[in-house]
Amino acid sequence: MSEVRLNVLDAGRAIHGTIHGSEIDALVASLSASPTTIEELQNALARFVKPVDGTQPFALFDAGTNEEPYDAGIVFVDLAARIVATESSYSYPQTHGFIFYHDGMKLTNVRISYYVPDDWILLNSIAEYKCLCDIRRAQNAASPPLDARAVLYGAITDYIVRECLAARNSCIKDPIAAIHARWLMTPRQDLRGQSPRTVMLLQRDFIEADLESREHQWSRLGEPAPCLNLESSAYRFAGFGTHEIVVYYDMVRHLISKCWKQVSKKQDISIPVEVARLDQIKSDWLNHPEEDFEDKSPAYIIECERKRLPLVVPAEKVILDDDCPLCRAMAGHTGPTFCHFDGSNMDDDFPFSFYLTRDEWEAEKELQGKFDEEFEKERQQREAKLFNETNQPTSNQTVIH
Repeated sequence: MSEVRLNVLDAGRAIHGTIHGSEIDALVASLSASPTTIEELQNALARFVKPVDGTQPFALFDAGTNEEPYDAGIVFVDLAARIVATESSYSYPQTHGFIFYHDGMKLTNVRISYYVPDDWILLNSIAEYKCLCDIRRAQNAASPPLDARAVLYGAITDYIVRECLAARNSCIKDPIAAIHARWLMTPRQDLRGQSPRTVMLLQRDFIEADLESREHQWSRLGEPAPCLNLESSAYRFAGFGTHEIVVYYDMVRHLISKCWKQVSKKQDISIPVEVARLDQIKSDWLNHPEEDFEDKSPAYIIECERKRLPLVVPAEKVILDDDCPLCRAMAGHTGPTFCHFDGSNMDDDFPFSFYLTRDEWEAEKELQGKFDEEFEKERQQREAKLFNETNQPTSNQTVIH
């Protein structure tokens, strides 16, 4: 009792066949690549099971579905409904966990973690799946993916020009941070009523977790996992991770500063001309290597994150202190060294934070304030104690010769 019947469906077709029950866990883990078609699922499976001789996982499957259980059970993976339904005595898939990497010949002892996106449902009932599949398919079809980057990178320059002109007319001396915050916080119709900030943060945690898994996999296997296909829905409508949020912050702040400088010194400003000028500045900045980004271009950093490729830098780039033994040891490291941006250069205010809600941000600020207060209290106590010990008077002694 080790094989199951697998049915895989996308919006356009369905296939079925039999596989070993253990492969179901790898298929569920492959949902971390957010596949929407059977072909994308096959490519995503290569993250966890190395293809052999170019053979596709479903090459021998038949068209259509087959609802008859086989051996250890039956499984439906419905990519359009985003449902996995399993009735099997062999495995019970989970929304997150780890599986052992298969090198094409055998399972290895390399554990690869995975996280299934929140919009997927995992069921242990085929009957329940049949009740939900049509409803879920209709809901997902009615809410197609949003191309947020077309707005965030396309509409930003016109917004900046108009805001800078309004600030000048209102005699505001330094409006740069306020303009930036309003852009991030203001809901927009072309973002389906969401603010740019909300759109960028919605999938950040998931993308961070997926990239961490890819880093671990690269370190253990000595080679990167397959990236998202550039034609895939997951790449074209990818959410924003920390790297792109940090890069985007720098880009917007750079554009506002350039526009404000122009508006401040020149009274006669043509909006279309200034928008075109900022668009060129934006393009040049995105495609030019930046020292703050390890001499990589912002566009390259964004591209890596979108296709789920960890950002690698030479080991010597991470040396902070030549006298540090740990730093010297890292310089001799032969495996990949990964780079992370944390947003430490961003303004310390809610619009520029990584917290989705203001309540979360305020709770963290309160906690940080208490920590800082306690730290300062302990520091003062240590300094007072040291002062008292250092300045304690010594007893006078009379020496008779």
